[in-house]
Amino acid sequence: MTGTVRGTPGWLRATNDRTALGLLLQHGPLTRNRLGELSGLSKPTAAQMVARLEEAGLIRVDGEISGGRGPNAVSYAVRADRVLGVAIDVSSSRITATVVDATGAEHPVAELLLAPDAERTAVSDVRGAIAAACAAAGIRHDAVRLVCIGVQAAVAQRTDELSFTDTLPGWPTTGIRAHLERELGVAVTLDNDANLAAVAERAAGSALDVDGFALLWMGEGLGLAIDVSGRIYRGAAGGSGEIGYLPVPAEGQQLDPEAPTLTEFFGGAAWARLRDAEGTDAVAALAERVALGLVPVLAVLDPERIVLGGPTGREGGERLASLVSEQLAATTQWRPDVVVTAVPDHPVLRGAREVLIADVHSRLFDDVTKISS
Repeated sequence: MTGTVRGTPGWLRATNDRTALGLLLQHGPLTRNRLGELSGLSKPTAAQMVARLEEAGLIRVDGEISGGRGPNAVSYAVRADRVLGVAIDVSSSRITATVVDATGAEHPVAELLLAPDAERTAVSDVRGAIAAACAAAGIRHDAVRLVCIGVQAAVAQRTDELSFTDTLPGWPTTGIRAHLERELGVAVTLDNDANLAAVAERAAGSALDVDGFALLWMGEGLGLAIDVSGRIYRGAAGGSGEIGYLPVPAEGQQLDPEAPTLTEFFGGAAWARLRDAEGTDAVAALAERVALGLVPVLAVLDPERIVLGGPTGREGGERLASLVSEQLAATTQWRPDVVVTAVPDHPVLRGAREVLIADVHSRLFDDVTKISS
């Protein structure tokens, strides 16, 4: 709290106002009396908090609540349009995006299809995504202050660099975040798509109850997100988990001599070939390959749980998870809990939403400190 000394009236006001805002974010609309009850503060103090937050444009009147005898009590809610973000998922063929506000309400998902021969830039991709998401939600795009972008690439957040950018034609590999912020006038967060999917899995998926887990993302390519006690491990240059580049082990070469790396072994194209060749046994054939590809992961990380995600993981479902678990038990010493993703749809967007909701809340609390000091 820059400029506010602990123990002073300004510090006390800021502390009370942050408490009130936090309660409104947690519980939704509340009356002044209910704010006082939940915060343990007096009715006059609660009324002062509400007055300051409303005057600053951080909260608004939401409606009235009947209290039985006497006049109805006015309820207040956080203004969802004070700070807005857009979550964006950039793949090789399409971009999806959705608006994110402080309440965490669901907004429509906009989709932009990418022509194979289209001339793309990072700015045009992200600007188009923001505009489409805002149009779908019926809001002005100039109200957006934050974006979180999931990309099929390794993101070195400390040095602001991208690598493994095969699906991002026209995107610079150095200074990408600074470039987007300068051109678009919004705060930008970039992360690997599998990492964001793991954030969603931790928040509301198959990893709610474990200390750590690994998410195996199976789509066009392969990726691995590593969660350690709720934090994503990204590596020194953001390249942690790029397992698609690993060579196929000797046992796997007997199954597919033409597959040099794990991507060719059980990535999207390999899965399509297995479905065509194996028919009803395709999932069993895939499980054998996935189990072989997971051995290096188990040897290095020994995760408590492995979540099978991405389009292929979802398609394989519980049967794929069960068969991978059986294959690992029969051929290795590791016994991880293998499960399928429980995120219902758009896992990368949902992870980006979780990141943005936290960022939006942080911005709102910063605003409270400024108006209360």
